[in-house]
Amino acid sequence: MSAFLAYTIVGVVTGCIYALAATGIVVTYTTTGIFNFSHGAIAMAAAFLYWQLWRGWGLPAPIALLLVLFVIAPVFGVIIERLLMRPLYGASVDVHVVVTLGLLLALVGAAELAWPATRVRRLPQFFNGHSIQVGFLTVTYNQILIVVLSAAIAVGLGVFFSRTRTGIALRAVVDNPALVAMAGGRPTRIQQLAWAIGCGLAALAGILLAPLTQLDILQLTLLVINGFAAAMIGRLRNLPLTVAGAIGIGLLTSYGVGYLPGGGFLSQIQQIIPMIVLFVVLVILPQDRLRSGSLSGPVAPRPAGLGSSLTWTVILLVGAVLVSGHLSVTNLAYGANCFALAFILLSLTLLTGYGGLVSLCQLTFVGLGAFAMGHLGHGGSLLGVLGAVGLAAGFGVLVALPTLRLRGLYLALATLAFAQAMDAIFFNKVLGNGGAITVARVRIPGIPTQSDRAFFLLCAVVFAATSIGLLALRRGPFGRRLAALNDSPAACATLGVNTNWTKLIVFTMSAALAGIGGVLYAGVTGIKSQYDFIMLLSLVILLLVRMGGINTASGALAGAFVYAVAFPLLKSRYPHLASLQYLLTGLAAISIGRDPNGIGGRIAGAASKLNDWRRNGPSRPVTATSGLPSPTRPAAEGELASAG
Repeated sequence: MSAFLAYTIVGVVTGCIYALAATGIVVTYTTTGIFNFSHGAIAMAAAFLYWQLWRGWGLPAPIALLLVLFVIAPVFGVIIERLLMRPLYGASVDVHVVVTLGLLLALVGAAELAWPATRVRRLPQFFNGHSIQVGFLTVTYNQILIVVLSAAIAVGLGVFFSRTRTGIALRAVVDNPALVAMAGGRPTRIQQLAWAIGCGLAALAGILLAPLTQLDILQLTLLVINGFAAAMIGRLRNLPLTVAGAIGIGLLTSYGVGYLPGGGFLSQIQQIIPMIVLFVVLVILPQDRLRSGSLSGPVAPRPAGLGSSLTWTVILLVGAVLVSGHLSVTNLAYGANCFALAFILLSLTLLTGYGGLVSLCQLTFVGLGAFAMGHLGHGGSLLGVLGAVGLAAGFGVLVALPTLRLRGLYLALATLAFAQAMDAIFFNKVLGNGGAITVARVRIPGIPTQSDRAFFLLCAVVFAATSIGLLALRRGPFGRRLAALNDSPAACATLGVNTNWTKLIVFTMSAALAGIGGVLYAGVTGIKSQYDFIMLLSLVILLLVRMGGINTASGALAGAFVYAVAFPLLKSRYPHLASLQYLLTGLAAISIGRDPNGIGGRIAGAASKLNDWRRNGPSRPVTATSGLPSPTRPAAEGELASAG
């Protein structure tokens, strides 16, 4: 009985911290309509900043705490709203997701630069060492403080939103800012207040959670993300239900640690209970109870014709052959990595660019492909490639089937939960902490793939051939069905299109492509660790392909070049920039709010203008119907031509 009560106390305390985090998410979403994926990173940065002010610079703890909670965090929220979020009001959910994910990665990268992991940092608990005895249980002052603060904030916010003029305006501004302005309110100030409150609550959650674990950038960020599940239980608008859900998750987690067996698969479940809850809630909660939104961004450019794509593919491959003869072994590895990653990004072009479905777990499928190749592809056997396709596609079906009803934000959250769960129960278990898997390069009769140059060219050919295949698919009946699904799922269903089958097929195809990408990606170096497939890197590659151009093969190649070539070259020159991939990717992704089509979209637009000029001549005005980019129909795509 004493153990049960002890686990209950720990669960309630943990749940209260999750409640604070979830409450901040609900406040910003209820008032602005933007789900803040960067909430965990804001909490992490606040905890580190509190440590820096107190332990690093010697400020008294109360002053450091007040500065972070009531000055720095709220001001940061106001800055976020003014510079990043205000241009997003009225934009598609797709842009909201990309920009807030970009902010998450930028904060993680900045934290890794400011507080390198080479030094161990810890925050003591409040009233450290002080406790009271309740029967045979010891309850610390820190635990009491967390529960009291959580209860007070929950009650205070409930009264604020229901009884005060400002609170009512906060709830009204998301539905009709113009009406609030007509009633004498100031919508922009109200939205800034919401972000200030949300960031303050995130900071408090991070500071309370850090002493219970340790000051680790990724761990603290991901622990606060556990609050997403509670926010979804509250349907992103019900604060009492959110708090109750958070405490329930805390109790389940604590009881799981206490009562699940210490060895085997069940012991891994302890780590992912919040993610399981998030996934289940998203699947079973009626969608009309949630404020829905599509994740589709700008309409996909018209795909290039077969002749055009073949021409530029030949140019690309001839260039690869000529350049490869002058590259060092290291640079050949960079190039092969670039084409392998570009192939992986093509799987997102198919899924997200053409189908309008999002995946925050794409590197999970890549890892499954590498795992299958490592275990079945001994000596580079093609059996490993078949195993990679089958395993990745099978898991793609397992993810897609329960999430067929989901789109937009909710599909993003579901795939994030899956990726985080797989990190804990599969890659961490199979590869082990600090472990790795050896993967042989695929052997093809007549092609010496063990040669670095030959493997570089093989990756280039596979990327180019797949690009042509995807363009052909996009021009065909299934591609037109995907475009219609992207534009309006409801209209597709009305016209008799089986949207569920379409989603299942495209999700499975995308996962299978990612599995093949895992074979190529792991074959470059011949070894991969669990850290090559973590959920945060799935966010990185999604943002890279969005920056390059989610609807274009050239965008996939551009994003892969940045990650696989530009980043390593910069890090080789500046070794202290270990977090470059997070920081620069995050900062660049933030710009998507102002340029949703990315680099590939711009190049495609320029190519279309040039084609129109050639057809019509300089004297004829070019209209929207002749192929110019427009708000409703972007320009024709040069695809691989854009890469040139």
